[in-house]
Amino acid sequence: MVFKMDKRKRITIIGAVAVVVVVLAIVVSYIVEKNTPSKEVKALSEYYQVPEGEAMVIMDDIVYEKNAKLLDGVLYMDLDTIKDKFNKRFYWDAIENVLIYTTPTEIIKAEVGTKDYLVNKNKVSANYPVVKMVNTEVYVALPFVAEYSDMRYMAYENPDLVVIQCKWGDYLFADVENATQVRTGATIKSPILKELNKGDRVLLINNGGNQANGFLTVMTEEGIRGYVRKKNLSNSYYDKVTSTFEAPVYSSIAKDYKINLTWHQVTNQEANKKLGEVIDSTKGVTTISPTWYRINSKEGTLASLASESYIEKAHGMGIEVWALVDNFDPNVDTYEVLSKTSSRERLINELIAEAIKYNLDGINIDFENLSVETGPHYIQFLRELSVKCRSNQIVLSSDTYVPASYSKFYDRQEQGAVLDYVIIMAYDEHHSKSEEAGSVASIGFLQKAIDDTLLQVPKEKLIMGIPFYSRLWKEYTELGNPALASEAVSMTSAEKTLEANKATKSWVFTTGDRKS
Repeated sequence: MVFKMDKRKRITIIGAVAVVVVVLAIVVSYIVEKNTPSKEVKALSEYYQVPEGEAMVIMDDIVYEKNAKLLDGVLYMDLDTIKDKFNKRFYWDAIENVLIYTTPTEIIKAEVGTKDYLVNKNKVSANYPVVKMVNTEVYVALPFVAEYSDMRYMAYENPDLVVIQCKWGDYLFADVENATQVRTGATIKSPILKELNKGDRVLLINNGGNQANGFLTVMTEEGIRGYVRKKNLSNSYYDKVTSTFEAPVYSSIAKDYKINLTWHQVTNQEANKKLGEVIDSTKGVTTISPTWYRINSKEGTLASLASESYIEKAHGMGIEVWALVDNFDPNVDTYEVLSKTSSRERLINELIAEAIKYNLDGINIDFENLSVETGPHYIQFLRELSVKCRSNQIVLSSDTYVPASYSKFYDRQEQGAVLDYVIIMAYDEHHSKSEEAGSVASIGFLQKAIDDTLLQVPKEKLIMGIPFYSRLWKEYTELGNPALASEAVSMTSAEKTLEANKATKSWVFTTGDRKS
């Protein structure tokens, strides 16, 4: 028996098959399309969109927030970035428009827009202007910065890009195992930024922690950041990135004996005659620091009480003389003196001239009550003075407050690098304006001062200044309210006061005080 299919049924089946075929074709096409990597290429200039006359900065695998300037084919970075990221010793005098950099033996000065600069007193010429002003912002040529800083850089074109390395250590890398691409996003449909060949090496951003859809965030040696399929990379490995920069050595004068220093209060020439009395009242003094010099004008000139016979007598007793210079003249603004290169240089030159004239062994800087704004200029003054002292074999020291948040700008770490000795004034724990009576320097106060300073200053450069005076406290009532007053007294005077009042003396172990 033969069955014949209805013509309409045949048409229906054929139509259904056709629909299935079309659907399958669409599905297959979709699957193929979905899994076929895009070949679209994104031009780097379009992707990064670096403005004309600038270069994008990649710093230690991070896109930096500021661009470099590309001026006449030379890369320039803004001074704030240079000081913050590369080298804090670059100094800008905004009054006289001069950039200064100091090494242990050189003071390097460059003015805006010129290829010539000074190394000490010698003129040197670069192939580019060292400093440029863009609007009101200071920019310094990157090759000049790199010469003196622990960093290196590579520049690339199309787009203009500079890759800077200033952090050293272990970084996570991977080698390209199969030819692949760096893409703009973590999908195979994202446009291509760069083709990678087998054997190429990429840096894994965030130690390979940035993963999505089987892609890793990477950076190529040219600083191109993007996404690469993880399956096309070999197993990751750490490689140490090291610096080739040779930091200058700051030589110091180090005495081969324990320094016992005393300050000698000299307010007139007559006081110089009392050197013998001062020495006779002490024991084991190796160094004396007479208060001879004071800044007496905003131009950086000095008032002097120096005495040749004083020095001859001290040397005859085997005692070194470190003359002290202070900023205690109320009519002279220390900021005005130190923030201007010409006045700072005059002060330094006068100090060195005095040291040579009187055969001083050292200079002791006692600049107190500085403002936060004066801090950077004070440190620059010490850097520049240290260069001159080093070349003349003059010991340079400073008197500095105990470490505290309010005096952080005294930058003890930098002082410890450039000076021969840092003297910490470990006293005035309680002073004339204190709201409660207490020690001038308790054991805990002194120990903390030592511990905190040693975090910033090498132990061989640290001298602790301890008080040989006390305070006589008076508690009384004023207008019905408790009041407090005190006066500084010598140890001898304090002893006599106790005896006159027949007070009983006792030792307080917790503070290291003798009380009555």
